[in-house]
Amino acid sequence: MAQSLVSFIRALGEVALLTREFARLVARRPFELRLLIEQLDNVGAKSFTVVNLTAIFGAMVLALQTGTLLGKFGAKIYVSRIIGLSLFREMGPVLTALMVCGRVGAGITAELGAMNVSEQIDAMRALGANPVKKLVVPRVLATVIMLPALTLIADAAGAAGGMLIGVTQLGVGASYFLASMLQMTRLSDVFGGVLKAAVFGYIIAIIACAKGLAAGGGAGGVGAATTSTVVAASVSILVADFFLTKLLLSL
Repeated sequence: MAQSLVSFIRALGEVALLTREFARLVARRPFELRLLIEQLDNVGAKSFTVVNLTAIFGAMVLALQTGTLLGKFGAKIYVSRIIGLSLFREMGPVLTALMVCGRVGAGITAELGAMNVSEQIDAMRALGANPVKKLVVPRVLATVIMLPALTLIADAAGAAGGMLIGVTQLGVGASYFLASMLQMTRLSDVFGGVLKAAVFGYIIAIIACAKGLAAGGGAGGVGAATTSTVVAASVSILVADFFLTKLLLSL
């Protein structure tokens, strides 16, 4: 228990130090535009399929479960409202973040960890390059930019999946399903989900970079750091989601 607490405090310190260094360097020239574009492609385009599949089938399951339950009370026509609020407020940003955490966060840690173990990062420092500027800043910016975009796409895909179940399994008309969802959903719900996604993107990327830069001990150390990243970032996403939800509901 004591060892776990020490490890947690050490990890928090590493993330805090890297956050300070990121804030210092993010607006400093030269801007690594080519590296940023590469990371935007890695985070966004390559996560597109898994994020959409998760959103579609997650919404389909939610529609089937809630529609069946509401049908017992003669209220299954309201399933679209539940799907809309659940998607835009919670399911969209959280499921997207968890999928990106597993794919992108683990990849960032493995990549930076391998570079650290093979002393490539030390070589960069010896040549006068700043590893945080070259390696961390593009990855963090790309994740913060692309996660809200992926969340909006996942919201649309999830709505389509929920509507498919509503029409084919619950007997709700497509036009009514869509109109009811839009009537219940406010722009603040959408913006709240986008804000959550941006925060989750930062959490994923900064933890992944911190773990990768601190990795050592060969291949075993890189593997342990990758596992630690997925666990720490996933838990942090769920904790942050609670506090962000409390904040948004109080506004």
